[in-house]
Amino acid sequence: MSQDVFRVTIRGKFDGLTDEQRTALAERGGQLMFSEEGTFTHDANVTVFTFRCQVPARPDDDDRAAKARAIAALDAHGLPYRDLSVAVTDMRDIRIRRKGR
Repeated sequence: MSQDVFRVTIRGKFDGLTDEQRTALAERGGQLMFSEEGTFTHDANVTVFTFRCQVPARPDDDDRAAKARAIAALDAHGLPYRDLSVAVTDMRDIRIRRKGR
């Protein structure tokens, strides 16, 4: 399985959600998974969120490129936000040790 991806976790606060947006997020339910569209988890009041997305890694990409594409994925959801912190993991750098048999 190829691991030519970045996994990006964005934490932030929603900023001025409408009642409809708040209800839609609450009904959607949070998922703890990485996907190209991104998934949200949030607190009970739908104020603070974590957004996880997986960004395909091009040969010359670095953390900065992955961060920009992850924020674009977040923006595609059309939800207002503020106070972001972003963590990027380049899965190409992860090495899995296999136990000897």
